[in-house]
Amino acid sequence: MSHPLFGPEVRQMLADDDSAEMRTFCETLHPATIAEVLDEFPLDQTWRILSHATIRDQANIFGYFPIEQQVEMAEGAGQPQMARLIEQMSHDDRVDLLRRLLPRVADGLLRLVDEADRKDIKTMMAFKEGTVGALMTTDYAWLPANLRAGEAIDRLRLLAPNSETIYYIYVLEEPSRKLLGVVSLRELILASRQMPVRELMETEPVTLKTGDDRDRAAQELARYDLLAVPVVDDDHRLVGIVTHDDVMDVVVEEATEAVHKMGGVGAIGDDYLEVNFYQLWRTRAFWMSLLFVAELLTFYAMAAFEDEIAKLVVLTLFVPLCISTGGNSGAQATTLITRALALGQLTPRDWLRVLRRELLMGVFLGATLGLIGYGRGLWTSDAVRGGGKERHSTFVVRVPTEATVESGNGQLVFPAGATEVVPFENVSTVFLPEGASPTITESGNERLYQLPAGSEVRTHPVSRHGLGAVIGLSVLGICLWGTVIGGTLPLLFRQLGFDPGIASGPFVATFVDVSGILIYFSIAKVFLLG
Repeated sequence: MSHPLFGPEVRQMLADDDSAEMRTFCETLHPATIAEVLDEFPLDQTWRILSHATIRDQANIFGYFPIEQQVEMAEGAGQPQMARLIEQMSHDDRVDLLRRLLPRVADGLLRLVDEADRKDIKTMMAFKEGTVGALMTTDYAWLPANLRAGEAIDRLRLLAPNSETIYYIYVLEEPSRKLLGVVSLRELILASRQMPVRELMETEPVTLKTGDDRDRAAQELARYDLLAVPVVDDDHRLVGIVTHDDVMDVVVEEATEAVHKMGGVGAIGDDYLEVNFYQLWRTRAFWMSLLFVAELLTFYAMAAFEDEIAKLVVLTLFVPLCISTGGNSGAQATTLITRALALGQLTPRDWLRVLRRELLMGVFLGATLGLIGYGRGLWTSDAVRGGGKERHSTFVVRVPTEATVESGNGQLVFPAGATEVVPFENVSTVFLPEGASPTITESGNERLYQLPAGSEVRTHPVSRHGLGAVIGLSVLGICLWGTVIGGTLPLLFRQLGFDPGIASGPFVATFVDVSGILIYFSIAKVFLLG
């Protein structure tokens, strides 16, 4: 989408070939704004604009382009020009870019990069993606321990232009480069010029290892409210730092991926409107198909109770109410536990505490919703509790001679045992069409009632309290089950080495749907059809 303010101006600069204005544009605005404006232009025009900036400004602007656009620009630019730009890029950003380039392109660029930068890039690319080593930058400010505050400030003036951040300065032992401590720029400025740096530094700073998961970097920065964390090797030598801006990118990426998984969608990577339609369809269709196949199990679960459903059709009316309760309670628990795991508030070793808590919560939530369900079952009308089916042709009901058939107001009440095609399981009432009457004949020890088309057969209504009890207990049981499953599945997945986000709301809801049907009809079978 065209930038409403600067887009037209840049187009005019290109049309007029106004080098002075292009240079001013690149030097005046923030690199993020420039990248946003140039995002809409073809690659040749983008490079044409950037060519009027210094190589350092080019690198700053380039770093704000989406990674996909960076790859496209790097593969389309001349290698000598791109190599100079890579030398000026942030150390972690350039490694991320080179990982995504075609191997032949990356190798060609590395051969043209300065030897010191090439060595640094190869060292960082050796770390596994997703680790602190792959996230860190080797661009930091450091001081020897034998300096005084005034000398340290003078030295920082020389280091600052080539350091990503100088808010924290790391004090190292020479020549081993072991980390002795960290001192903030604020402390250096406020201290006396003769104060030894060794007396100002924090001797036990928070540190990370190169093999740590990058999530730990985010947790440490958030826990201690830091702008950067030093990264050390097994010998406690400083090898890099992780800055807050890099961690923010990780947090956004991880949160986006977690939300996608909890919604039953795989990670899509790009912006929603820019992702390839086929890729989006394939990702969503894959998860939807898995969930759909799993939901097919509800068919078999309900088929197992086919006879019970035929006898009491009213039970099917409350299936969505009861089943959705399990899915909702499970999704709630899953969301809470998955987030707690992401924040480091829980580990799989806490499973017993989580289980006890979710059991208690499931009972209380189930009891609350069960009371509401009991009330709804209690207030269900006789017509709905009895069920009914209109017959579109004449039919005959056989009744033993000694049995009593009550009649009146266009109704016939047949006793249990009266036979149509199969015996009536319960007392059944037939509502005749207005003005119609049955034809009654005797046949041996039975009376035959020939009933007209349009008659409606209703079974005797089940007990209000019985139906209410079934609904209430089913909601309680299903809610408890959904809460326990939703609370423990993320812990189980984490223990098995899978992403807890896979135990998403749709996944839990599907699982609880099938088991919830079994719970519901089993309770109904005991209380209403026992």
